[in-house]
Amino acid sequence: MGSEEVVHSGGCHCRRVRWQVEAPASVVAWICNCSDCSMRGNSHFVVPAAKFALQPGADEFLTTYTFGTHTAKHKFCRACGITSFYIPRSNPDGVAVTAACVDPGTLAHVEYRKADGRNWEEWFQRSDISEFSKPAPAAE
Repeated sequence: MGSEEVVHSGGCHCRRVRWQVEAPASVVAWICNCSDCSMRGNSHFVVPAAKFALQPGADEFLTTYTFGTHTAKHKFCRACGITSFYIPRSNPDGVAVTAACVDPGTLAHVEYRKADGRNWEEWFQRSDISEFSKPAPAAE
């Protein structure tokens, strides 16, 4: 979407898990219908792992849930239960940031796209989601 990056802050409900992420002010967020995301109502945008940073002390409140292939690492706060980010199966080199967990004021626009997690293999082959965790090409 947008190319100029800003620093977004966010985290969980109880604020024990806090992070910052560099991403455009306009992002593409994926609404996934897999068994986990659909139950949580999760919609997320993907960034390269190097653009995401946990605040000091946040990791002591995180716990991880995996299932199926165990590639996705669903991180959630063990105090309030909110998944404000996770490592997605589609982008194990990136971080999926829950759009609703970004603090107000820095996201100018969110384009929502559907991710067919129930039919993951077929959907992944025809989607462009794996490109979202790749660093943007340097401006000339």
